[in-house]
Amino acid sequence: MSLRRRALLKMGAAAGAAAALPWGTTPEAAAAAPASGHGTGAGGGLPRAFADPRAFADPRPEVRPRFRWWWPDALVDTAEIEREIDQIAAAGFGGVEIAAVTHSMRGGATIDPVRYGWGTPAWVGAVEAALRRAKKRDVTVDLTLGPAWPNSVPSITPDSPAAVKELAHGTLTLPAGRRHTGPPPAPGTAPAEGVTQQELKLVQAIRITDATAEPMLLDHTTVTDITGAVTGGELDWTAPDDDAWLVIAYWERGSGQRPEGPHHTDPLSYVIDHFSADGTRAAIAFWERHLLPPSTRKLLRETGGALFEDSIELETDETMWTPALPVEFEKRMGYSLLPYLATVVERDEDPVHAFGPEIDKAVRRDVIEVLTELYVEHHLKPFQDWAHRLGLQLRVQPYGPGTDSIWSAAVLDVSEGESLGFKNPDDFRCLAGGRDMGGKHVLSNEAGATAGGAYATAWDATLKKLVTQYAAGVNQAYFHGFAYAEAPGAAWPGFAAFSPYNGGGGYGEAWGPRQPTWGHVPDIARYLGRTQQILQTGVNRADIGILRQKGPAGTGLGAPWFTAEGVPVGWTHLFLSPRLLDQPSAKVRGGRLAPDGPAFKALVVEGDVLSGRDRTMQLDVAEKLIGYAQAGLRIVVIGDWSDARVPGLPGPGDNERLRAMLAELFALPAVRVVADRPYVPDAIAALGLRRDVEYAQRSWLVHAHRADEDADFFFFAVDAVSKGASTTRVDHDVSLAARWDDAVPYRLDAWTGSVEPVPLYSRTEDGRVRLRITLEPGATTIVALVRPGRGADGFSRHATHSEAAEVRRGADGRLEIRDTRPGTYRTTLQDGRTAETALGGMPESMSLTRWDLTVEDWQPGARPSRTLKSRREFTLDALAPWPLVPGLEDVSGIGRYRTTVRLDAPWTGGYGAYLELGEVFDTFRVTINGHRLPPADQLTPRVDVGPYLRRGTNTVEVEVATTLLNRLRVANAPVFGGGKRQNYGLVGPVRLVPYGRAAVGR
Repeated sequence: MSLRRRALLKMGAAAGAAAALPWGTTPEAAAAAPASGHGTGAGGGLPRAFADPRAFADPRPEVRPRFRWWWPDALVDTAEIEREIDQIAAAGFGGVEIAAVTHSMRGGATIDPVRYGWGTPAWVGAVEAALRRAKKRDVTVDLTLGPAWPNSVPSITPDSPAAVKELAHGTLTLPAGRRHTGPPPAPGTAPAEGVTQQELKLVQAIRITDATAEPMLLDHTTVTDITGAVTGGELDWTAPDDDAWLVIAYWERGSGQRPEGPHHTDPLSYVIDHFSADGTRAAIAFWERHLLPPSTRKLLRETGGALFEDSIELETDETMWTPALPVEFEKRMGYSLLPYLATVVERDEDPVHAFGPEIDKAVRRDVIEVLTELYVEHHLKPFQDWAHRLGLQLRVQPYGPGTDSIWSAAVLDVSEGESLGFKNPDDFRCLAGGRDMGGKHVLSNEAGATAGGAYATAWDATLKKLVTQYAAGVNQAYFHGFAYAEAPGAAWPGFAAFSPYNGGGGYGEAWGPRQPTWGHVPDIARYLGRTQQILQTGVNRADIGILRQKGPAGTGLGAPWFTAEGVPVGWTHLFLSPRLLDQPSAKVRGGRLAPDGPAFKALVVEGDVLSGRDRTMQLDVAEKLIGYAQAGLRIVVIGDWSDARVPGLPGPGDNERLRAMLAELFALPAVRVVADRPYVPDAIAALGLRRDVEYAQRSWLVHAHRADEDADFFFFAVDAVSKGASTTRVDHDVSLAARWDDAVPYRLDAWTGSVEPVPLYSRTEDGRVRLRITLEPGATTIVALVRPGRGADGFSRHATHSEAAEVRRGADGRLEIRDTRPGTYRTTLQDGRTAETALGGMPESMSLTRWDLTVEDWQPGARPSRTLKSRREFTLDALAPWPLVPGLEDVSGIGRYRTTVRLDAPWTGGYGAYLELGEVFDTFRVTINGHRLPPADQLTPRVDVGPYLRRGTNTVEVEVATTLLNRLRVANAPVFGGGKRQNYGLVGPVRLVPYGRAAVGR
């Protein structure tokens, strides 16, 4: 194991054990500080624990964003692999996940699976080439556990014990007294291609209660095993003389499911059984035999990546099954599944028969509980143990068939969600709850996948989604994705795994050097790396734990009251499933649950939200809640639980015991019971609960809170993508709970890497730090409250109020004000004194309308991955989107806008000004008088150009890069012609807005 790998594992080994994150300023910010009058100077004022000035500005590789790297199986070239690793590393990304994904090749193009299939010697050689180059460039390489998804290998057939199974069923209705002689009812669906065996496991007869109901209603008391009436493959059975009876024959067979996409292997790969040891052993055995020669093993240990498995997308026409389920079910649940099998079987994922709501819900719930345990015990844990023996981690998307994803996230090294499949931030909060209660460190995200977004996804839209997911607990992004250059049948601009897709443009995005924005991507990658470095520091804190009765992720269901009403004023929450209360972290100290992790102030409990909010609760959960409340944890219970019952089929007296325990719980002083969700605030007030971050007003601001021994870190973002989200900026005060008296607030700029003590804040009577957050939709900021005595004491001088628009700290550490309006401004200092500061002589704002535009027009070249880049010159008397500029209607590429502005006598403080760009599509950079400015916030097209302006003529340049959709609409009209033109370019209006600046007290 490499030293870097050991350091990372040590960092995330235990809650609260992570080392403090060093801070620093970027070289650009440091160079600009004397001229701009702000910055920390040469490292002065930073907490002593953050000694390395480069650490925040240049985040270490393991916290940088990564790419899902799509390969056309092993039809790849070593030189191209090395080139693409270099491109990814140079752009500031920290790693890749190699995936064999060829969905875009459905138009007849094929790859020879014998020579270039997944798992062949060619594949192993290509992986080793990637590992060698990754080691040289200090990036990680993750490997998917099979070709595409779900997890599969070519060493099994659908009939193998290791292959995924289904329970098919056939039915026959017999009127009263009717005799049947002949074969048992055959399955209602034909076996999948490649399935040659199916075994009759059971035949039952059940009296029909209502044949017209959907699903058909049966009488459970009449379930009769008539398997013994089958002899020599013939069933001989007569229905009783009372009503009609349903004969059901249950057949076990392989589902025949194959991994997604065209053939990846020869022989064909088939999906393994995710609930049995046989499936796991088959996959590991294939890897050991074909994919892990000594040279590969050595490289894997040296680069320290992970094995990855996508979501549990097991698809069957009949019932998802594993052969050991009946035995395991009875062992774990204490009763036989067989008499209830009729209510379990499905067709096209819908139940076919019913016994009645109470039985149906209970048994189906118990089946999922058993499948959850089998999945974790026979799939996740063995794969994770094996990965560890290889010196790797295991990263999995542990959701799909309704199993307890929250618990799985507590078990896994790294759990992962996805921006495409998850419906809202609460889906990520489910996995984050498991991660944090399990003492894990990272929650990954398959980021940036957008339906219909191929070659049309703007980076600002991607970032707007991602930052809300960061606020929900995500702290590692794997972008979907980076495509290998070429593959058979690929058209310009080269291979992309999901474009075209089923005849259309497809989804996701193929980021990389074949996109015009790639030259700007290093700015974005560094911004994300700095953000992730903070979000991987210390432990995640949350105000409230939401205890669900079941633990699947990806449901889209929110938290009672908190999602709709609590989050907009500053409450944070995570979700827990019952199994998390068995974790070692699930203890109460000082009135907090998991005090060394999320440190929940309270638990909120309601009925089963996945089953009509039924008032169900496990007996052991009720017992734990009593213990927590007795230890001082505050608990809010929603609803009338007088009819409470245990989930699953109850044993004798179970429901009565549960109700007695709940009565004991409700009588405890730390517990409040409310009638319904709208009354949760009443319980919050009665229990004296306060959130760590309080917003001065309701808004679309969201945040995450991390803590280590030296600081509390608060990541703020403006939600611009949730349903009903506002497109207006956030501008209001927030109050932050401080662990230490006189904690010093710092603001961290993830775009530039600068770190500055906050110059304008106040302290409330109860010791909170109050400051203002002003952000555009999708924009972010990071505030840290630093422990006193960590080198920040020299910046204790600050303002508590000012009439000016801004208070900043100059290079000499003195406070200064800024405003775009002349006048005299009063500023109140921390010692109560008031200073008056005059600003004058400022000119009016200047509209910049006339521009020279040079366009680099990207068009198809001689090969699919080659691009012609012709230059075209324009003079614009007024800014307009490219589709409205004659000659640019269908052009994609890079536009370089240039204009000049003359400045006469300086105004207060020099030539301070903001360049307001208005509307820009897609990414942009700004240069003033030949000086390229530090990276600009791509969500806030307003740039401080003051340090670079001078008397006389000033040259302003704005470089804008686009997507490729407008060109592809004409270059590949059969696929992309239906797309709507995007309004590329610097659209504006653009203004130069002068500001005055002067030191406070001078």
